[in-house]
Parts: sequence; C-alpha cells; structure tokens
Amino acid sequence: MAAAPAPAPPLPPPFAVNVVNGRGSSPELALLLRSLSAARVVALDAEWKPRRRGPGNDPSPAPPPQFPTVALLQIACRGDGDGAGEGVTDVFVVDLLSVPLADLWTPLRELFEKPEVLKLGFRFKQDLVYLSATFAAALGCGTGFERVEPFLDITNVYYYLKGHDMQKRLPRETKSLATICEELLGVSLSKELQCSDWSCRPLTEGQIQYAASDAYYLLDIFDLFLQKIITEGKCLPTNKPTLDGHCPSRGTECASSGYDTCSDGYLTSIVVKYHEKILLTESDTKVRSSRWKEKQKLSTNAKCKEKFEGSTEWQGPPPWDPSAGGDGCPKFLCDVMIEGLAKHLRCVGIDAAIPSSRKPEPRELLNQTYKERRVLLTRDVKLLKYQYLASNQVYRVKSLLKHDQLAEVIDTFQLKISEDQLMSRCTKCNGRFIQKPLTLDEAIEASKGFQIIPSCLFNRNLEFWKCTDCNQLYWEGTQYHNAVQKFLSVCNISA
Repeated sequence: MAAAPAPAPPLPPPFAVNVVNGRGSSPELALLLRSLSAARVVALDAEWKPRRRGPGNDPSPAPPPQFPTVALLQIACRGDGDGAGEGVTDVFVVDLLSVPLADLWTPLRELFEKPEVLKLGFRFKQDLVYLSATFAAALGCGTGFERVEPFLDITNVYYYLKGHDMQKRLPRETKSLATICEELLGVSLSKELQCSDWSCRPLTEGQIQYAASDAYYLLDIFDLFLQKIITEGKCLPTNKPTLDGHCPSRGTECASSGYDTCSDGYLTSIVVKYHEKILLTESDTKVRSSRWKEKQKLSTNAKCKEKFEGSTEWQGPPPWDPSAGGDGCPKFLCDVMIEGLAKHLRCVGIDAAIPSSRKPEPRELLNQTYKERRVLLTRDVKLLKYQYLASNQVYRVKSLLKHDQLAEVIDTFQLKISEDQLMSRCTKCNGRFIQKPLTLDEAIEASKGFQIIPSCLFNRNLEFWKCTDCNQLYWEGTQYHNAVQKFLSVCNISA
C-alpha cells in the first residue's frame, strides 16, 4: 500500500502559562503585578473576537461601527537577573473579560510609558488601538492608552538579523510571526486558532497555548538580536553609548561574561539606539466606516442577489454525482485559507487540488472549479456571492481545525472512505502512486539529486512508493503508521 509520512506531533511548549482570570486578590493577578514591576523587557500581544461581515443584501440597518473588544492580553516578562535564553520568563494570559479592568489600567499605563522597560510587539499598534478602546468603553473617557515607549517591533528585529540596515526603509514584503519564528528559531507556530472566537469561555488549552506562544517567542527573538548586538560590538554596555554607536574593546569581554553581568548597560544602549515608540493620534481612536462595504452595496449585481440568498448550507448534488453526469469520484479544490485540509483529504485518498497561483482571483478559482468539475472548499464568506456562477460547486467550511474540517467534509458530502484509500495519494502534489513498490536500490537511484533517504532505513526491509507526478518518494515508517491510526479514527473506519 502506498505510504505517506505524517507530520510529527508538536512538542509541548517550553514554558508555563499563568492564566489570570480573577479579581485583585487572586494569586495570579498578584504575580502578574509583581512581574510587571520587576520587568526589564516585556513582550505584548492581544486577541479579540474576529469581526464577521454579514450578507451584503441584509436590509436591516447596520449598527454604528465599533472597535473589537480585546478578550485576551498576553504578556511575557523578563526581569533583572534573567539571562538571554537562560533566565526564567513569566508568561501570562490575561482574561480581560473576567479581570476587572480598573485593577489593570494603572499598572499597564505605567508599564507602557516606563522608560527603563523595553516593550516588544509584533505590529502592536492595532492591538494598542483596540486595547485602548476596550478600556475606554469599560472605564470611561480618558482611560485608554496613548503611547508605548520605548518599543521595539519584532518585524524590524527580524530584518536586522537578516542583515538589513535598520536605518533604511524596510522591504515592502511583510513576514508573518509564524514565518519569522520558523526562520529564526526553528519553531513551528500553528495558526489554526488565529480566527477562533476569543470571546467564548472557557478557553481551550490549545487557545491558551497559542495565545501565550505569540508573546513568549518575541523574547526568544529579542535574545538573538541582543546576542548579535553584543557579538558585533554595535553598542556600549553602559548607560552612555559612544557617538558612533560602537563598543570599545571591553564590549567583547562583557559579551563573554554573560547577559547578567551587563544586561542593564546593553539594554539601555539598545533602547537609545534602536527603540521606537507608538503614539496614538486622535484619528487613530476614531472608527472609520468601511469604504469597502459602501462600494459593495453600490456595485452589488441584482442578478447575484436573486440567485444567491446567503445560504451557507450545501445544496447538492456535487458535479461528480452520476445524476449530474459525473464519474462518482469526489474532487475538491481547497483555497489558500485551508490548504492544510487539502493534505488531509489526500491522506484519505480524496482528490484535493489547490489553486495554481498563490493569490488567485475569485474568477480564477471558479474557472478551475468549473473546468475540473470540482467543489470549491473555502472559509471565505465573500466567495459565496459568486456561487451563482458555479451552481452547487462552492461550500464554506465552518470548522477551524484540520481534523474537524476533514470530518465535516466527509459528513457533508457523504464520502465513503475505506482503509485501502488511506495514504494512497501524494500529499505534496495530489498525484497517484506507482502500482508496484520500489526496492531500496531502486529508491536510492530514483532519489539522486532530488530527495535524501535517511541512512537509518538502509537495514530495514521497507517498500518505497513513488508519486507518478512529482516523483516524491514515500515509505511505511513510524509516522505513516501513526497517521493511519489517526485517520482511521477521524473517518470512523474499523481496523
């Protein structure tokens, strides 16, 4: 049987999370306040319930625009005596829906403006706008936040570590935090929960770990930045850096003695030379009405309104149904938002393609769907308005996690999955496997200049399978057997 390796299970995060969801007397809140008062470097992030656009033809009057309410504030603190990558970091997930905001406003405002504490964030200005609006709405005017200083954006740190001059304009291309963590730390951050409903309680363990990771790894990235600053002698480990911003010879000696010895001096120098600040203006605190929405209302096609009534339920039959002239073989097209679902569908033997371009236009997706007689799977509500152009060929997936998405698609389209179908497609390109397996010698020859076969497999009696389209090689290893068990469970197949 064809074999396809499955991704290894994620390792537990290397930190403990303190969930703060009580009043001023709670030990978690008391620990947070102590950590904030002692912190020298603080990483910040926030989560809020994502805003959903309703159908464009909704006749009811729209409510006045508002900023989202921040549901979680993630804080990772490193205080005096903590080493770069060596000391203990306190990580907090603060539930702003349960903690009295009056207990937090003064400590947070002091933190944001405290000159001796360096604040880290990833595109944090929008977070600050929403956070300020959340506190102002709960406590009254004048209780928002206007500034964060000194501040260092991890996007700038990333480009510095990649050799970009921080004094020059940054590249227009922007990297996600997940990409930055993968490149700099070798850490894979799953973003499946990014758009989950952060206002629902209780929070799942996955949500808590996801939220905490976004703050914790900012400190790890800052450690790399600090180490490079020290190694290259770009700043003086005192309170007064030289005019040219370079260290004298004792900078190398200080670097070798560890972060504890001269952390204050280096942090002060970094703040002086590299820090930024976030200042909210009056226009930042005003909610702008969406021009996009107005244009949509004006340009909505009447024909589209008549033929599409906003239903997100599957109507059927699918284009592969024999009653519609199909061959009975399910075929899907997964848009870029759910490419992970495409790999899961391939693992259970279902033909699941992805768009030919990275940023396809809606018309391109629908053209591919129509020509290849597929059903387009998406989480983008906006694509549903084009459904009248491809009748019964667009379905909006409601689940967030890949396993749940796979179960939803199997149930919605009544797919029949057998054990023989598992791992029968190439997860890389959606191709089929050769009919006859390769021997080890044949696999080594086929992999030359293309793929490396681990030497630990040479003494094992394994069969190798090759994709007929992309020539990727697969074998039945531990990951394969773990994946089979996982999909047997998801697909409700009795082994």
